[in-house]
Amino acid sequence: MAGTTAQPTSRTRSWWGWGWTDAHPDDAECVAMGALLPGTLARPLPVPRIRDLGIGAPAVAPPPSLAHVLTADPRDRAAHARGKAYRDVVRALRGRPGRVPDLVARPTDDREVADLLDWAGERGIAVVPYGGGSSVTGGVEYRGDAHRAVLSLDLTAMGRVLEVDTAGRAARIQAGTLGPSLEDQLRPYGLTLRHFPQSFEFSTLGGWLATRAGGHYATGRTHIDDFVQSLRVVTPAGTNDSWRLPASGAGPSPDRLFLGSEGALGIITEAWVRLQARPRHKASAAVAFADFGRALEAVRALAQCDLAPANCRLLDAGEAAMAGAAHDGHAVLVLGFESADGPVTDRLRGAVDLARSYGGRPGDGGEDGAGAGGGSGDAAVGAWRSAFLRMPYLRDGLVRMGAVAETFETAATWDRIPALIDAVRTEVGAAALGATGHPAIVNCRLTHVYPDGAAPYFTVLAGGREGDEVALWDDLKAVAGEVLHRHRATITHHHAVGRDHRPFYDRQRPEPFALALRAAKGALDPRGILNPGVLVD
Repeated sequence: MAGTTAQPTSRTRSWWGWGWTDAHPDDAECVAMGALLPGTLARPLPVPRIRDLGIGAPAVAPPPSLAHVLTADPRDRAAHARGKAYRDVVRALRGRPGRVPDLVARPTDDREVADLLDWAGERGIAVVPYGGGSSVTGGVEYRGDAHRAVLSLDLTAMGRVLEVDTAGRAARIQAGTLGPSLEDQLRPYGLTLRHFPQSFEFSTLGGWLATRAGGHYATGRTHIDDFVQSLRVVTPAGTNDSWRLPASGAGPSPDRLFLGSEGALGIITEAWVRLQARPRHKASAAVAFADFGRALEAVRALAQCDLAPANCRLLDAGEAAMAGAAHDGHAVLVLGFESADGPVTDRLRGAVDLARSYGGRPGDGGEDGAGAGGGSGDAAVGAWRSAFLRMPYLRDGLVRMGAVAETFETAATWDRIPALIDAVRTEVGAAALGATGHPAIVNCRLTHVYPDGAAPYFTVLAGGREGDEVALWDDLKAVAGEVLHRHRATITHHHAVGRDHRPFYDRQRPEPFALALRAAKGALDPRGILNPGVLVD
């Protein structure tokens, strides 16, 4: 059975910042937020006009055979010049977008993707794959001048669910399918992929696969890897089409080569992914902790038991206050369970009881849609959900006020987590104070938890250095990277490597594996046109 492409929305995407243009804070809201953070500007930075960016004519002309999928429109080129990290937003606001792609391509099938790669290879044009453009690690921009021109390869015209196997609960889906469209097309079958990263609304299946994205589940199936049956990847050396199988022990997995490859080895054009029945039963609760250390112990116990919560996110006191989940200095654990088969209130009750044994104080929770709850637990969970979705817009508002407002994430084993979190808070905070003269806010939450470790996610807020914001953030990120490296924590748990994390990725990656990766790059992309600068040189 085949699906159909969902209709695109009529809302306008922001070319310079996150999400929809009509969802950004207005100037008055920006000023109000800036007043809460010492060292910010008196008025927000204006949003530049496209015509003021000085975008010149493209260095290459579209070939007649591909002209129908290529555009040199200045707004398209500006919107595809970078992702949505803090440094990307600052550069756009300062009118310094970096190397703007010469052309933007929107192919509609594999043949056009292959033809674009052939044309680019023959002419020495860099090809930067672009899904929803939500990269926060420099993954969709070109840096340097080694190529005569840059092509941004936008796959969102390939946005269909092509086939659904209801018996096997799987679907073949084009890589350019945006999250909401993907779920809309699966809904008539009563099925769902249920992979909901924070960027869900503005990211694609192909982007999730190419970056090994983390998603909805805080335990168990935390990454998109867990849902993959097979991949179809177009490379300059040919098309890699793996078999759709429930499992295989036949040598190294061909799919593992391309999962997380960030477009450096090929263009993922479609995938068979595992689905599940849509959940009908949900229950959630919030548990407050006066002692963050005891909260960490509670979360570890939850990760090591068999309750398997879908949501198990621990917010420290600062993060809880920012989200509106608590204002009394307590950390908050947000718990959630879901099932398509039966009620989950007993599992939630078991998790809350376990948290209580570590000093947690539960609020009143309830099962969604069942009329239960409505107390402080529901309010805290609802506040967290709203803040989670709204936060990128608020970040951009603070950036317009000249503030440093950014996040980074990692993962480490449980024996290293407490010291790691303390070191990041202390050293990044001290570096920000020394660089700006203003105290910084460094908050932490756990986004995903495992029996053997957890993924801390940090938020950094501080006054900036006017006109020097990018250099300031790069310095703070370097301090954070050194802390992570010293504590043997990964440079990224789910944001990807991109170009921003390359220095630390190179230090953490085993050299024999680096040799194999370079060999794969040379074999699959002999002209070196695919996303130059990510993963390997």
